[in-house]
Amino acid sequence: MTEPEPDPHPARPALSGRELLRLVAAQICEHSAMTGARLAAPLLALKLGYSAAAVGVLLALYSLSAVFLALPAGRLADRKGLHLPLALSVAGAVLGAALAALWPVFGVLCVSALLLGASANTMQIALQRHVGRSAQDAGERKRAFSWIAIAPAAANFVGPLLAGLVIDHAGSQPGDLGAYRLAFALMAVLPLACWWLLRRAPEAPQAPAAPASPSVWDLLGQPAMRRVLVANWLQSVAWDAHTFVLPLLGHARNLEASVIGALMGAFAIAATVLRMALPWLARRFAEWQVIYVATLLAAVALLAYPWTRGPWGMGLCSALLGLTLGAVQPMVLSLLHEVAPPARQGEAMALRSLTMNASSFAMPLLFGSIGAVTGPAGLFWIVAGVLGLGARTVPGLRKLGSAKG
Repeated sequence: MTEPEPDPHPARPALSGRELLRLVAAQICEHSAMTGARLAAPLLALKLGYSAAAVGVLLALYSLSAVFLALPAGRLADRKGLHLPLALSVAGAVLGAALAALWPVFGVLCVSALLLGASANTMQIALQRHVGRSAQDAGERKRAFSWIAIAPAAANFVGPLLAGLVIDHAGSQPGDLGAYRLAFALMAVLPLACWWLLRRAPEAPQAPAAPASPSVWDLLGQPAMRRVLVANWLQSVAWDAHTFVLPLLGHARNLEASVIGALMGAFAIAATVLRMALPWLARRFAEWQVIYVATLLAAVALLAYPWTRGPWGMGLCSALLGLTLGAVQPMVLSLLHEVAPPARQGEAMALRSLTMNASSFAMPLLFGSIGAVTGPAGLFWIVAGVLGLGARTVPGLRKLGSAKG
């Protein structure tokens, strides 16, 4: 296994609770601009008379830009630190939301989606690298990533809620074009709050410069890096499968839309609650132990899901999935900082982001093809089998974690 390059800056200032809170709040502001626009844009497109297929293309653009720009964003963070990626992401998000507010037509909404998706992803990569390099040791890094992981989950609630309230209650009439303009204008203001919160944040210690023109295949050539990315991909597949299959399963059982929404909410709330408890878990268990147990429990929950007949049983399975899958991301981020060369930690964060966004784009297409043959229950069982088989690779991560189990 290729050993990581030594870090010439082993001593780092500890992340204070106040600084960590500002980082979380800043990411919530930046990410909420994207999630709020991601709610408003398809609703406006439908209002303008566009088809469901056109709306699907519009939504895909939020992830597509992240796939192509993740690696450049990671390399920029490695070279320049936090503040330049922060400035670019804030400028891109403000521009994307402002364009939609000024010219609310479908073509501009597509451009806005590309800008907002790229901006949120750039900010997330730079922030993850900053947190990893600012942490004093492996234990502090795991705790910091546990708190940072709360931000996207919170933004998935805050952004759509704010946009929905403005669309329903602003304008001369609820849901008129003026209300949508105001919603996009509000989304353009949120990134400015992100910039204000982090404008004086100290830079993390810089690593030595990376070799000239490094290739991403160098990172993928490391067995340790591949193991960590596979563990992350397993979590992503289970997450995407639940998001895709639950509405189909609920519809097949004649559940009301509000009940299906509540089941999705149980998943998100459980994931958020677990991430709030992760600082406690991080002090007691190594990363690979948390990932291993979470992967096995997620497989069990997916196996049991089709056997539950009522909403309460489905809610318990949904909450169990949220608890287990919510634990994986912070542990993966911590391990990536262990195995990546210090000069390429931002690129490693970007590689993880690229694989997740590409999987989220491709997996629903595959799920649709498989589900047409097996039905929702069979798809859950197939994904559970993939998780069970994939869990066998996780103990190989035990040599990577710094914490003692």
